[in-house]
Amino acid sequence: MFKPIKTKRVYTEIVDQIQGLINEGTLKPGDKLISERELAEKLEVSRASIREAYSALESMGILESRAGGGTFIRAVSSEDIIKPLALILMMDKESNFDIMEVRKILEAESAYLAAERASEENILKMKEHLEGMEEDIREGKIGEVSDANFHFAIAESTQNTIFVRLMSTISDLVMHSMKKSREKMYFKPGNDDKLFKQHTAIFEAISARDSKLARKKMCEHLVFVCDEIFSIEKEPTKDKLRL
Repeated sequence: MFKPIKTKRVYTEIVDQIQGLINEGTLKPGDKLISERELAEKLEVSRASIREAYSALESMGILESRAGGGTFIRAVSSEDIIKPLALILMMDKESNFDIMEVRKILEAESAYLAAERASEENILKMKEHLEGMEEDIREGKIGEVSDANFHFAIAESTQNTIFVRLMSTISDLVMHSMKKSREKMYFKPGNDDKLFKQHTAIFEAISARDSKLARKKMCEHLVFVCDEIFSIEKEPTKDKLRL
């Protein structure tokens, strides 16, 4: 399985071999590696080189050492992917427009997959949130919670857990970073009715299992939302008007 090392950069070659074995499926998450001594003998290198390679792989999140248990191939969870992304986006205050672009790309595919994979329970959940949006409009409320829940129900309908987590993270960031702009958008005359009709069209396409139409309607909706929010974000503030 392992090959003797014949290079000056010994520890990097060890790292490459282990990564290669993971990529080809010979080593899988949860597998325990042989001891440092055995591996050093097989690769014909020093144990110090093995330790250096293990340390590098641990820092990369590929290996994990368990006290008294040995070294294992680490199982990577969706948390390992989502958390660093969320941190970067939260710290980059100039990324709002980029987040919205990513949201357009992801949610269009979300609607497409939802039309193909949604269960009857998923469909009912979407319908409930759509009815919640309609009730909010009658009561003169913004309805952003029902709106967010509707989009999340679509994400859940993809039956892809990583996709759901990613959509949840991006939606939360949008809601917090653009809260005031979203409120202005909802209160703009006629927008509540437009938004409800757009969501209804998305729901009907998904319910009809028309994946291409669902994608199209989601794209149209998000282009509208982006255009509205961007125009609001670019509006001069009162402080700027005083200058």
